Amino acid sequence: MYEHRTTHTADTTNPTETLESTGGGAHRGRSPLRRTMLRKVLPAVAAAGIGVAGFAGFAHGGEASDAAAGRGHAATKTALSRDTVSALTARAANTGAIRKAAAADFPTWGTRWVVHATADINSPSVGMINKSAPGQDRITADYQVDTGRKVCEGSACSTYMAHITGPVTGFLSVVAVDIPEDRLPGVPVQGSPQPPQPGGSRQEMLNRAATWLTANNGAQVPYSQAKVWKDGYRQDCSGYVSMALGLPTPGTNTVGLATDRNITRPISLGELTPGDLLIDAAGDNNNRHVVIFEKWNNDAHSSYTAFEQRGGHGTDHRTLTYGLPGGDAEFKPYRPVKFGD
Repeated sequence: MYEHRTTHTADTTNPTETLESTGGGAHRGRSPLRRTMLRKVLPAVAAAGIGVAGFAGFAHGGEASDAAAGRGHAATKTALSRDTVSALTARAANTGAIRKAAAADFPTWGTRWVVHATADINSPSVGMINKSAPGQDRITADYQVDTGRKVCEGSACSTYMAHITGPVTGFLSVVAVDIPEDRLPGVPVQGSPQPPQPGGSRQEMLNRAATWLTANNGAQVPYSQAKVWKDGYRQDCSGYVSMALGLPTPGTNTVGLATDRNITRPISLGELTPGDLLIDAAGDNNNRHVVIFEKWNNDAHSSYTAFEQRGGHGTDHRTLTYGLPGGDAEFKPYRPVKFGD
C-alpha cells in the first residue's frame, strides 16, 4: 500500500520513455565523424538502391564503448574510406529510382527487442528479435509511424515505430535499428502523432494493465516511488493506474485519481465494473493506494480480482477485499470518466 511522495527524492531516470529492450542495455555511442558520414550518406545510399547490408560494416564499426556495452560488434570492422563515401554519394546522386527492398532492410543491435501488435509500446507482444545474440536479426519494414511519444535506450531516442514484415510481423521501435537516425531512411511514414484518446474501452485498459505483469523480461515491473518504467510512467501504484488509463506521463498521484473529476467520479460498490478503481486517498505516501477492479470472484461479492502495483512486489494480479465489508474500509470505488458511463 505504498504510494509515491508528493515531492520524491531526486532521480536520474529520464522521464522520457525508455525502450523495451529487455536485455540489451547498450548505448549507441558513435564517433562524430562516423555519425556525420552515416547521417549524410546512408539515406542517399538507400535511395540509390545500395543495400544497407553493404553498409553494415561501417554502421557496426567496433569502438571501445560498443564492446563495453555488450553489443558484440567486432573491433576489426573496416570503416569506409573517404573516397568510398564520396563514390557512394555520387552514385546516389545520379540514381533516380528507389529500390524498396534495399531501403527496407536494416541491421539491429542489442538483444531481446519486443515486437508489438500495434504502434504502441504498451500493446501486446507478438514476438521478439535478437533473442539470443546482439544484432543477430535484420529487419525488413514497409512503413513507419510517428507515434509522437519518445522512447530511448541509452543516448538513442525516437518517436517512430516501424511496421516490420520480417523476421516477425508487427511494430518495432526504430531505436532497435542500428542506424544513427531517429527514423528509417527510405521507408514511408504513415499517420501522425496520436494524442491520448478520451474514450477507450474497459478491456483496452485491462490489457494495458496486464502488460506490466511480464514487461520486465517476463517478470513484473518492480515497484518504485522515484523511478519511471520504460514507457515513461512512474513505477508506483498511481503511476501504474495512470499508464493503464493512458494519462500523461509520468502519471498523477493517488489523490489526483480520487479528486480530479476530469479523471474519475465516485460510484457505489454495487456499481463496480471491470476497469473501475478502488482508492485509499487518505494519509501520506506510505499508506495511500489504488487498485484496478477486474471482476467479482463470487455471487456474494465477498472478494474480487484486481491489478495493482504494490510495494515489495511490483505488478500483481490477485484476489483482494479492499473496500468491502470486513476489508480495508478506507478504499472507495471510483469510475474513470473516459468510459463515458
